[in-house]
Amino acid sequence: MADKQFQSMDGNSAVAYSAHAMNEVIAIYPITPSSPMGEISDVYSSQGQKNVMGEVPVVYEMQSEGGASGAIHGALSAGSLATTFTASQGLLLMIPNMFKIAGELLPTVFHIAARSIAIQALSIFGDHLDVMATRSTGFSMVASNNPQEAMDLAAICQGTTLKASVPFLHFFDGFRTSHEIKKVELIPQDVLKQMMDQEDITRHRSRALNPNNPIMKGTAENPDIFFQNKERQNKFYEDTPEIFDKFCERFEKLTGRKYRAFDYVGDKDAETVVIAMASGADVIDESVEYLNNIG
Repeated sequence: MADKQFQSMDGNSAVAYSAHAMNEVIAIYPITPSSPMGEISDVYSSQGQKNVMGEVPVVYEMQSEGGASGAIHGALSAGSLATTFTASQGLLLMIPNMFKIAGELLPTVFHIAARSIAIQALSIFGDHLDVMATRSTGFSMVASNNPQEAMDLAAICQGTTLKASVPFLHFFDGFRTSHEIKKVELIPQDVLKQMMDQEDITRHRSRALNPNNPIMKGTAENPDIFFQNKERQNKFYEDTPEIFDKFCERFEKLTGRKYRAFDYVGDKDAETVVIAMASGADVIDESVEYLNNIG
């Protein structure tokens, strides 16, 4: 217990802690309430803080969220470990590149402070309209309930995406979690390093665009070929939940904190079940425990 380090931080800070340590390229563009993730990463790099590979990540602010996602697509295509942060309309501007990233089976984690999309009016507060709009892109989606989970699942998703070759959308509730300050147990740098397998990083780099190792990419295909290539990706998605749970088990052995792709809380003979994700899940968890204890 003596070697454990705790720090009061919000959800954005918790995610930036893991994301900066596990990536090489970070492309950003500010949008409420996700902006601090990019700002904190920029501060880390400007101070010379190194990632777990011993390098200082490069942080680029682009001209828009579309540019940020395009830069990430390019960095991934070049074999880099890359990430970005966004919310709301910013995430919608990333959708075209998200389709390409998923279609090319490029490993990355986009971190989202989930927020309402401007409809009849703009709202900077929370719901899941933005992340739900990306369900068809091919990104796997993982929700964190609180700042500790945000830090932990950011790391678990990073290891999983490299192993599975399926990109991840890691999201948490804007303002409710992104700006919620809690005492968080920091993940040691050596644990973050152990959450990524070197052979997975090497495999990712081996697929980089390289004139000495040419590959075919960005083609146009007729339906007979297009659907076959799309179907070929199913195996990667079928394997992803099991890979995610294996990285959860690895994380538990290293830190003692237990996660699973899906958790069940409550009576084993329950007649009514609530399915939930993100910050509401913690409230429901406590409510279920209280109600069961009083019969």
